[in-house]
Amino acid sequence: MKKSGGQARSGARAQRVALLVDTSSSWGRRIIHGVHNYLLKHGPWQLFLEARGMEETPQMPRGWEGDGVIARISSLQMAEQLAALRVPVVNVSAIELQGNRFCRVVNDLNATAEMAFSYFANRGFRHFAYFSLLGLSYVAIQQQAFQRAVRAAGCECDVYAVKPRSGAEPDWNLNLAKLGQWLKRLPKPLAVLTWNASSSREIIYACQVAGLLVPEQVAVLSGSDDDVLCEHVHPPISGILVAAEQCGYEAAELLDRLLHGKSPPQKPTLIPPLSIITRQSTDTLAINDGAMIKALSFIRQNAGQKINVREVARQAGVCRRVLERRFTQSLGRSPALEIRRVHFERAKQLLVETELPIPDVAEAAGFGSPEYLAYVFKNELGETPLHYRKAIRGR
Repeated sequence: MKKSGGQARSGARAQRVALLVDTSSSWGRRIIHGVHNYLLKHGPWQLFLEARGMEETPQMPRGWEGDGVIARISSLQMAEQLAALRVPVVNVSAIELQGNRFCRVVNDLNATAEMAFSYFANRGFRHFAYFSLLGLSYVAIQQQAFQRAVRAAGCECDVYAVKPRSGAEPDWNLNLAKLGQWLKRLPKPLAVLTWNASSSREIIYACQVAGLLVPEQVAVLSGSDDDVLCEHVHPPISGILVAAEQCGYEAAELLDRLLHGKSPPQKPTLIPPLSIITRQSTDTLAINDGAMIKALSFIRQNAGQKINVREVARQAGVCRRVLERRFTQSLGRSPALEIRRVHFERAKQLLVETELPIPDVAEAAGFGSPEYLAYVFKNELGETPLHYRKAIRGR
């Protein structure tokens, strides 16, 4: 009997697949985990994987006989080498190479930038900047998407661009004094988005040189979360959690279809980000209204509790009508919507970080019932909490 996906028939040779992604970053390891999750369900491949750094260019062994490849294709040389194998290839890199026609399953950079803007805007920021890396088309895509989102809200976004040392890594000898001078000139409080944790690190060090406080004067967000790189900087860096497991799972699913003779898709598969991991670098509110600060702080402190607008108003020291007006003026939404938004973000965090059953997630996130939690997820994301959790973990 024929088994599903890439699972070999009895006596048949298993598919031999090379997995060419780095093992040094959270992103690469989570890609690998997503591929593994697909294989657990759809049968084993003979998987060829080696430990490697982000910027190492893998060299395929001469004479390797394989059936397919999943790779982070980072150069034309690598693309040409893989094309010469004449086997199906799925590219999981956001790097756009001229003439590269491999199927792609990649993070949605536009959605990442839009999530970053919404995150900052929800914290009251009205002044924005982007720290960019010259010569990298994928960084430019995220930068331009962030600028569009900022301008659509009637704000401005300043950009500071530097030449990277290698790949998407800024030079360790970057002129921090010059970068700090740029940051000092910009209006405060300032929200800065960067491509990665290494770039966020440079912004934080430049702030230290310039005597600027992070996050009180300058909030810094990495466009991709890496637990090691983000947590071992002072202050720890907030980062956008991309759906790497889902990317790996869908890349494996696509390669499996190609191995079985299916036609390749005409467009890349874009995977939206999951959420933002808040650490100290953005843990602030860019609002001068004392009552609003008290209200928002109370809502965040009670992200796991069922609270109402009347309680928030009492903590803020104003009547409900005044609170409603100030929320509309500062954030463009009501206190009730802000409570639901914070509860929703709490629920997403619990689904990502814990194994709690859905009813327990609903209770721990301040929702009255799992049915109401499901309603909010369907309304906000078009999917159930369970489906969201599975997508995070590559199914």
